[in-house]
Amino acid sequence: MLLKEGQVRIPSGCAISGMFSREGRRISGQDIVKSIAVMHDRSNGLGGGFAGYGIYPEYKELYAFHVFFDSNEAREDAERFINRHFDVVNLSRIPTKKHPRITDAPLIWRYFVSPLHGKLEESQLEEKEYVARCVIKINTRINGAYVFSSGKNMGVFKAVGFPEDVGEFYKLEDYEGYCWTAHGRYPTNTPGWWGGAHPFSLLDYTIVHNGEISSYDANRRFMEMFGYKCSLLTDTEVITYIFDYLNRRQGISLEDCASIIAAPFWSEIDKMPQDMKEKFTAIRNVYASLLITGPFSIILGYEGGMMALNDRLKLRSMVAAEKGDLVLVASEESAIRIIHPEVDRIWSPKGGEPVIATLSGGEI
Repeated sequence: MLLKEGQVRIPSGCAISGMFSREGRRISGQDIVKSIAVMHDRSNGLGGGFAGYGIYPEYKELYAFHVFFDSNEAREDAERFINRHFDVVNLSRIPTKKHPRITDAPLIWRYFVSPLHGKLEESQLEEKEYVARCVIKINTRINGAYVFSSGKNMGVFKAVGFPEDVGEFYKLEDYEGYCWTAHGRYPTNTPGWWGGAHPFSLLDYTIVHNGEISSYDANRRFMEMFGYKCSLLTDTEVITYIFDYLNRRQGISLEDCASIIAAPFWSEIDKMPQDMKEKFTAIRNVYASLLITGPFSIILGYEGGMMALNDRLKLRSMVAAEKGDLVLVASEESAIRIIHPEVDRIWSPKGGEPVIATLSGGEI
């Protein structure tokens, strides 16, 4: 039997989408669900998720922990740890609604917290480092508990299912934020499970990823030397930790972070002016283990900004556009046009060339 055009679809694995208001306007979660739903055929129902920024203005000074629990016993163990290390201002189940295609859901809770002053002083750590270490301890030491979101004024919502179903399950129409990212998963060599759905998050950093990391073992071993633990059965998790390590802990700009994980080829560096040649030679030598090889397109969300990046050879599709103060990025142009049929500018970023959008109107 011959298949005609339109009867078969061989996706290049996964779908990503992101939208960011540089003026800090709060966008309904409905828009990002609509955007990712257009790329339904790039997913296979084994994972979908979203990250929203600016969604908790009433608790904007508190860390919002979103947590999966396998059982009430795991919840009680985790809450004992949280209460020993944080002041819990509010806690509740994350609102969801029954959905015929979202099944086997864990217990899903939300905690708005701030570090206990005495514990923070005793640790002699900077506040974000204290929170990050506590999150890693919960995820690695408390069986059946997984903190899948831990930033301020933001949150991750993910599950096993198609992304549009996940959006309905979490009632994203009830949320508004200045930045949204989304992912539809098509896993090829890792399992589909709730913790393995994208985005992956630590503090306010979130990553959605289309592709496959052939350098995963080298990247993972480097990051685990600095206290990070990769335990979620997927290669994407390590990208989040790389950005946290480089940008937050090392103070390296996002532009230079992009030059580390998608570094120019040596043949390109050899042709650069001397000052640039010295810079990129140093980057490649010092951070050789953080070069990400293999096909990828990623969107990084963080407090006050969004960055999109392709691998050096652009082996995964990614389109970017501007409409007024909005910056939009997606795997396919259709995911942008469904939201804004007319845009001011649209282009396909080059491999290794970051697209970075930041707030122009001050802090949210």
